[in-house]
Amino acid sequence: MKKIRAGLLGFGKTGSLVAKELLNDARFSLSWVIRKSGHETEKFASRLLNFSHNAAPFFAADKIGNSFHDDHPVDVIIDFSGPSGLSLYKKPAEKGIKIVSAISKYEPSQIKQIQEYAHQTAIVHSPNITLGANFLIVASRLLRIIAPHADVEIVESHFKGKPEISGTALKMADALGLQEDKVHSLRAGGIVGKHEVVFGLPNQTIRLIHESINRSAFGQGAIFAALWLQDKRRGLFSMENIFANILGDSSSQEFAMD
Repeated sequence: MKKIRAGLLGFGKTGSLVAKELLNDARFSLSWVIRKSGHETEKFASRLLNFSHNAAPFFAADKIGNSFHDDHPVDVIIDFSGPSGLSLYKKPAEKGIKIVSAISKYEPSQIKQIQEYAHQTAIVHSPNITLGANFLIVASRLLRIIAPHADVEIVESHFKGKPEISGTALKMADALGLQEDKVHSLRAGGIVGKHEVVFGLPNQTIRLIHESINRSAFGQGAIFAALWLQDKRRGLFSMENIFANILGDSSSQEFAMD
């Protein structure tokens, strides 16, 4: 089986673990990593991650020229950089390179730009790319249909330094038809990420919970999305789209972001 050539945007706390997942997956070849700074002791991501071979050379974002994707071709780009990484989508989209975006916060104008790129290539965008968090959204929507009169609250817990409300929690609230005041935030210690949807019913309470134990979960979700995209030509999809497609849900377009 031919390996899927992947490029990675971002090499921070999460991006580096995503790189490790890709390097460990026999179905993928991590061709390169683009990061903000080109000043790195090691030239290869593999070496920084304690692999014994040279793979995934680093490139600086401000040094990427028009010929980069001709000189370093890939089948899919996985983005764990930040909203500014969107500036690197134009050429890949034109060439039909598939994109997995795991950026949690985009401005409305940036979402509109992604929608434009989706006319040229296939893109998956999810604020939380983990399988569990997206399954939680699907399961919560199902329970919301079954128990429409339940009181519903969302609790999101993250590491102490995270300043903003979780993008995943806001997406859950939107999917469930809830206002932002139904989302409650907890910041403590080094919690990677935990989301809980609480359904209050007479005489019973139902709690649906997903917790990321390690940031590697984001890499596993990105790999899952990248594999699913391989036979898609163009369009903007969410992880819910993927789940609905797998489950054979004829109403999967209900989840579409565009």
